[in-house]
Amino acid sequence: MLVVGQIGKPHGIRGEVMVTVRTDEPEARFVAGSVFVTEIPRDRRVNTGPASAASAPGVPYQVPGKLTLESLRWHQGRIIAQFEGIHDRNIAEALRGVLLQVDSADVAPPDDPDEFHDHQLVGLKVVTADGAELGTVDRIDHAPASDLIVLRKSAGGTALIPFVSAIVPTVDLAAGRVVVDLPEGLLDL
Repeated sequence: MLVVGQIGKPHGIRGEVMVTVRTDEPEARFVAGSVFVTEIPRDRRVNTGPASAASAPGVPYQVPGKLTLESLRWHQGRIIAQFEGIHDRNIAEALRGVLLQVDSADVAPPDDPDEFHDHQLVGLKVVTADGAELGTVDRIDHAPASDLIVLRKSAGGTALIPFVSAIVPTVDLAAGRVVVDLPEGLLDL
């Protein structure tokens, strides 16, 4: 499964939610009628207590296994989304933090050979030009200036590596590795 977004706080009183986009093709993934598989992150801190009159008194709201996007609009780089069956702020609050996923088998490979989907990179070994192993790609963060490789270091901890050709000259999917040419001290930050 490929994470394409994460539900944030409710927007208004009619069940709309803010969605943080975690895909480089939001216009292809987020269209009315899109169906997302949901996942509740292990570190989610939101109480899913009684959500509304829609749930029985004292019974927590159960996040559905799938959500269908009913409508959306863009606001400050995020999506304000309305999902089918979610028309109450309290239920929308119970969805906070939920990850939205699509099947990676349904995602076509990029046309550009120097472009990659996040799920293709996660788990690849990160090595220096001389072959020293630094760790593995934990995830890709999409920042305004450039994408960032979140490196899970072999010695423990994480580091951020700008995903630009000067620092990441080679991505070899077949060999399962990303070759980096890091500036002095980058992993010490």
